[in-house]
Amino acid sequence: MQIHQLEPGFAITDAVTPADLDEVARRGFRSVVCNRRPGEAEDHPDDRALSERAAELGLAWRCIPVAPGEYGDADIAAFGEALETLPTPILAFCKTGKRAVHLWAHARSQGESCDIPALLAAARAAGHDLEERRPLLEAAAGQR
Repeated sequence: MQIHQLEPGFAITDAVTPADLDEVARRGFRSVVCNRRPGEAEDHPDDRALSERAAELGLAWRCIPVAPGEYGDADIAAFGEALETLPTPILAFCKTGKRAVHLWAHARSQGESCDIPALLAAARAAGHDLEERRPLLEAAAGQR
């Protein structure tokens, strides 16, 4: 599990197991957002074991399952709502972290005084190039 902070109070990682949640809690995270879909891989039949372990550890749990590259307005809004309401720090994950970083960038691009180059730089530092999404992010930022 490689955790990458994208902004204060928010980080992403790749696939998480129930046992990994112990380390997540030890590192001080208070909330976890799962972006994996049920049955997308053998290691993720559903989020039940994860959500149960999160509850045992006192971690807030939110599941916003999306397919890679398929993020609708409702998914982005749900992710933005999670960023605003869940206890921080928050850790979001999917299989590689890509969906989590995409949803974060899209949600943040809709906020007041969003700095698109800073979003792209944070994603790049975490190993994810969002340059192909720049036009979408800029369009969302321009709609405020």
